[in-house]
Amino acid sequence: MADLTNVSDAAVSSAVTIPPKPKRKNKKLHSIARNWQLYLLILPVVAYYLLFHYTPMYGIQIAFKDFYATKGIWGSTWVGFANFERFFDSYFLWRLIKNTIGLGLYSLALGFPIPIILALLLNEVRREKFKKFVQVVTYAPHFLSTVVVVGMLFLFLNPRYGILNTFIQMFGGDPINFLAEPGYFKTIYVLSDVWQTMGWSSIIYLAALAGIDPQQHEAARVDGANRLQRIWHINIPGIMPTIVILLILNLGTVMAIGFEKVFLMQLPINMEASDIIDTYVYRSGIQEADYSFSAAIGLFNSVINFVLLITVNFIAKRVGQTSLW
Repeated sequence: MADLTNVSDAAVSSAVTIPPKPKRKNKKLHSIARNWQLYLLILPVVAYYLLFHYTPMYGIQIAFKDFYATKGIWGSTWVGFANFERFFDSYFLWRLIKNTIGLGLYSLALGFPIPIILALLLNEVRREKFKKFVQVVTYAPHFLSTVVVVGMLFLFLNPRYGILNTFIQMFGGDPINFLAEPGYFKTIYVLSDVWQTMGWSSIIYLAALAGIDPQQHEAARVDGANRLQRIWHINIPGIMPTIVILLILNLGTVMAIGFEKVFLMQLPINMEASDIIDTYVYRSGIQEADYSFSAAIGLFNSVINFVLLITVNFIAKRVGQTSLW
């Protein structure tokens, strides 16, 4: 009986054959081959980031070396954290950090909510012609170059023939050289930046508002909710995930203000308020050819931004369940 049992088990096992599982690698290759157009479409973006963002990271090591162009990166002497210690002992350290963080937080506090308010207001406009006119007027400054915007600031704020000083003199006041006064620098920078970017930044919020179900507003009208109540209880919660994601991205770059506009607005007389980390990197690396020192400062700034991004994303995920990852 035992032999018959073994034979029957063997027959059953031979009759029932378990098909082999398809290899995961083959499935991935099949998926890529089936959607090759999509991968071809994203290829330029991947190439851009590889060439201009990841490949240059090879040069980060000069921040830890006494770099000489004639010796090359590998031939330069390794000095460890000496360049970072030199920056931390610098006379300009606290001025640079104070101005960078102050300008970044000022831009965030004023420049982040205004596009949201503009999008909420535009969403309530029912006259299409007026809505399109406002959109064109607010979007147009985005397409102006930074050089043009700064040139306009110098013209409008000129102490002799600028429009603002002309109005001040009309009311009996004395002309003010706004761009030469350190106390006005941050406000001029932030207000001009808000004027230039608020229309373009509101597009993503308008798109999020367009995705809100109109039936929610109809039900709210039936319940007697007015327009402000519908904005507060329907529109704002509807775009809150978008707001949180963009807030995380903005907080993660609070120290990456940008170089061009600050540098163009910078004057020797307003250096106390306009000197930030990016302009100091330019002076050290380009004007003084101290490449290792400037690379160390830039790396320090990037690490701070990275830590801020990770921290803010973690907090947002724990608090509101909305995050980048």
